[in-house]
Amino acid sequence: MAWCLGGFRAPRVSGPPYPRPPRLRVLREADLGKVFISKPALVTSSPRARRLKFRPPPGPGLTGRDRVGTDVAKLATPEVKTKEKADIGDLPGVGPATAEKLREAGYRDLLSIAVAAPGELAEVADLGEAVAMKVINAARQLADVGGFETGDVIMERRAQVGKLTTGSKALDELLGGGVETQSITEFYGEFGSGKTQIMHQLAVNVQRPKDDGGLEGHVVIIDTENTFRPERITQMAEALDLDAKEVLTRIHVARAFNSHHQMLLVEKATELAREYPVRLLVIDSLTAHFRAEYVGRATLANRQGKLNTFMHDCLRFGDLNNAAIAVTNQVHAKPDAFFGDPTRPVGGHVVGHTATFRLYLRKSKGGRRIARLIDSPHLPEGEAVINVIEDGIRD
Repeated sequence: MAWCLGGFRAPRVSGPPYPRPPRLRVLREADLGKVFISKPALVTSSPRARRLKFRPPPGPGLTGRDRVGTDVAKLATPEVKTKEKADIGDLPGVGPATAEKLREAGYRDLLSIAVAAPGELAEVADLGEAVAMKVINAARQLADVGGFETGDVIMERRAQVGKLTTGSKALDELLGGGVETQSITEFYGEFGSGKTQIMHQLAVNVQRPKDDGGLEGHVVIIDTENTFRPERITQMAEALDLDAKEVLTRIHVARAFNSHHQMLLVEKATELAREYPVRLLVIDSLTAHFRAEYVGRATLANRQGKLNTFMHDCLRFGDLNNAAIAVTNQVHAKPDAFFGDPTRPVGGHVVGHTATFRLYLRKSKGGRRIARLIDSPHLPEGEAVINVIEDGIRD
């Protein structure tokens, strides 16, 4: 018996007056994916807790313990869906409502999400920037996009790139076989240099068989200057022994009334490409609306930013549909150029960096035009002489 000031105190014991309960961990249905537990179970190393643990009846060929271990192993290593099996609803952070918003905005497959910008995806799906980036990274992994590849793999993929004839053998040779798919080919020059004539010819040629230099597809034309003429298409189609009426039914034309409408029409073209095999996107012309609406140095940065966004949307359209992108561009005269040709394309460095191929068209005698290749990733500079006649573009 221990004494203390003011009375007795309780005897000191070496341990708690009752047995310490075992530490229990409760596994619920949501934790194990509703695989084999239909009510909370107690899992511990205590013998008493093991007697309380719920054991399901063993399945065929498996004991209860083997079945539990097998199911837990399946949960620990979930099945990784491949590109063919996966859908946008399988991406992390994308529920049914978000998936529906993405489909309505035009993101219907993993590739379209993998090449999207985080800000753009966050805006259309009401997601945060961090969540949008997580969704894009997951889509890139499933679609196998964005990683490093060896040169031979890229060479094999480049075999899918098509070449669209211009109607002139000399111009095709200058372009390395024709207008290339998955690339932007820019034709710039002053008025009357043959830019729109080449666009009409490409709209006819893209419908021809591949053996004849075509791509066997439809064409989408974004007309910003009201220069599309079905009568000219009829002349060119009849010169190639094609049914002019059938050719016209495969040409989808939209008149752009301002720069915002022009940017919207690229999204509409993406929706149209799900219904028809679009293999050519024509913009005639690229900078007409931007040049008219954004005047002065104060609006230059805003104009160049929107123009850059528009051209990258066109590039993405070409990548997703294996389509050729052909654009025309206006020019202006450089007043401080005292020597040489003062003609410069509109759009500055933004257009120059984004366009894959740049051709400068200028007039010559009669119906002849001189096409000069200014820029290309792999082709040397050179010139070709073409003729613009009633039948179309010829040598």
